[in-house]
Amino acid sequence: MKLDTIDHIAIQVKDIKKSLDWYVNNFNCKEIYSDTTWAFIEFKNTRLALVTNDQHPAHFAILDDDVEQKGNTIVHRDGSISKYIKDNNSNFIELITYQSKKND
Repeated sequence: MKLDTIDHIAIQVKDIKKSLDWYVNNFNCKEIYSDTTWAFIEFKNTRLALVTNDQHPAHFAILDDDVEQKGNTIVHRDGSISKYIKDNNSNFIELITYQSKKND
């Protein structure tokens, strides 16, 4: 049985730059991308997104190559396609793919 893959975890922070600096200075990780609304950090086994509460909910993301067939998807600035769902406890989960089937 093939297990699903967690792509990243997203936490809400008050200041993207300050939080990014804190993580990079306190852990062996590297910045993938950052701007004033979010940052993406790579660790050996996963990635961490730092987000503001007005841009994204706190969540974790699972890779899902079929997300486009599930409707109500959004295309992000990095070209990824995703949709948010909630589990039975109202936690947000992002289903995400980095390859559009429309471009295949």
